[in-house]
Amino acid sequence: MPDRIESFVASMAIQPGDRVLEIGCGHGIAATLVCQKLNTGRYVAVDRSLKMIAAAEKRNRAFVAAGIARFLQSTLEHLDLGEERFDKVFAMRVRLFHDQPELAHKLAERWLTADGALFVQYDEPT
Repeated sequence: MPDRIESFVASMAIQPGDRVLEIGCGHGIAATLVCQKLNTGRYVAVDRSLKMIAAAEKRNRAFVAAGIARFLQSTLEHLDLGEERFDKVFAMRVRLFHDQPELAHKLAERWLTADGALFVQYDEPT
């Protein structure tokens, strides 16, 4: 697994009971790292690509089966999670945070608990 993903996940200091939302889960590499840290918490991921959702679900099938992880196809702009709120929301290499950071932050922050935290990392793929 790429060091940048491991470092980013480590920086969030995931706790066993955290509720975590990932925006743009891709192949689900970060999902695995996050879910390994959860026991009573939960992880929800969204990605605009059905292909990426399928890959992430396959990689993390044990966490899905255990009820820890859930993967949804959606864009951040159209995401509807009802009353769900999260302790930590994160996005890595999600272009919207680079191109329209104010909009992206506003859309992501609506899913945070009152004392929740948003973590964003954007760099160009090499």
